[in-house]
Amino acid sequence: MAFQVVRPPAPPAPLLRADGVTLEYRSCGNAVRATQDVSFDVYDGDRFVLLGPSGCGKSSLLKAVGGFIEPAAGTITLNGQLVKGPGPDRMAVFQEFDQLPPWKTVLQNVMFPLLASKTASRAEAKERALHWIARVGLERFRDAYPHTLSGGMKQRVAIARALAMQPTVLLMDEPFAALDALTRRTMQEELTKLWAEARFTLLFVTHSIEEALVVGNRILLLSPHPGRVRAELNSHQFDLQSSGSAEFQQASQRIHGLLFGGAEAKTEDRIAL
Repeated sequence: MAFQVVRPPAPPAPLLRADGVTLEYRSCGNAVRATQDVSFDVYDGDRFVLLGPSGCGKSSLLKAVGGFIEPAAGTITLNGQLVKGPGPDRMAVFQEFDQLPPWKTVLQNVMFPLLASKTASRAEAKERALHWIARVGLERFRDAYPHTLSGGMKQRVAIARALAMQPTVLLMDEPFAALDALTRRTMQEELTKLWAEARFTLLFVTHSIEEALVVGNRILLLSPHPGRVRAELNSHQFDLQSSGSAEFQQASQRIHGLLFGGAEAKTEDRIAL
């Protein structure tokens, strides 16, 4: 009797890959290095967090993934294709509340990138916009202008606008940092609920250890300036409900030690907390 050799399935290819990325800015004729030789892989459906202190280059990495900064060294690929500039497959949400044109209503703001990029007809753009406005709980405010909305509501509009484009990767640069603590917690909860429903791929930047643990399922720790990879951690076991647990507090302290306390990163730090 002949035996058939069954090979295990090949692991999935990363959706987004940063390979040895060094980023630099020019200032007074000198090169200021933001990151040094940073590599990471993001897979389809990941909630991948870039975590580190101010000035470690995490926002610069997000801009490079968005196609707004060209690496001085290394490459960034999306679906195997080199990132050479911005595109509708990468939509961004920033922390600033003035990212919404004030002369457009909520509905018009969410429709705008769909129409500007000619991604959808007016009828389809309106349908998609209304769908995502409803998903973020703003149906009653579809005809409101940004100046009448709270900070949290404006961020909901920005998230709806980005997801209406059906991006390959949603980029979020400290989107809740300017919100008060209660609103920030609410937005974190709403973001994770949206992800559970739509399963989009998220690349999220924060300097908050607690936010990284509740938002992300994988966390890349970056050292102080210039940013280098300190460790990579799995954090899928945590959410807002576990944020007061002893395990959560231990994980937070361990990350703090890795970032600031001189704790040595070990091989297992690229696997799990």
